[in-house]
Amino acid sequence: MNHFTLLSSHRSSADRRRLSTRDLVLAGMFAAVLAVISQISIPLPTGVPVTIQVFGIALAGSVLGWKLGCLAVLVYILLGSVGLPIFSNFSGGAQCLVGMTGGYILAWPVLAVLSGLRIKCGSPTLTFVCSAFLSVTGLMIVELAGGLQWSLLSEGMSFGAVMAYSLVAFIPKDVILTVLAVMIGAQIRRPLAKETDRR
Repeated sequence: MNHFTLLSSHRSSADRRRLSTRDLVLAGMFAAVLAVISQISIPLPTGVPVTIQVFGIALAGSVLGWKLGCLAVLVYILLGSVGLPIFSNFSGGAQCLVGMTGGYILAWPVLAVLSGLRIKCGSPTLTFVCSAFLSVTGLMIVELAGGLQWSLLSEGMSFGAVMAYSLVAFIPKDVILTVLAVMIGAQIRRPLAKETDRR
């Protein structure tokens, strides 16, 4: 009996290691996806490009969950901060984090975490609404953090002016992208969960 228990424990430990390796691979894959998505951008004279990066961030959290989603985003930010040209417009380096758009980048892990929280609210529709609400809340934190840093480094633009501009130029588009990421993430997550259950 003791031998059987020890063997079962050993197999369980091995299964956890395999799952951990698989999860880390998924996190790395999503970091790579973020690097590709970040190059889809439209430069603006203000210096803040129109991008779909929030879609990738919210999707990472929605598919991987808050822990691995946050890890994928942190890996992406770390690789970009050390100089790899994986931020928007093939930029990279620590200056991207301390520049005008740095506040947005630094707040992305918050969006990944809130998009990755697994909640049950009774019905599938209500669960989706709650997930979308949490994700949009994360997006608003990103917008506030980004707007604050932008205003601090900008000459002649107050925080209120930056947020007013963002409300017109960025926020409506980003809200749509974030909700879309939650919808698509739920569809991608199901087959991944089934595969995990078969292991």
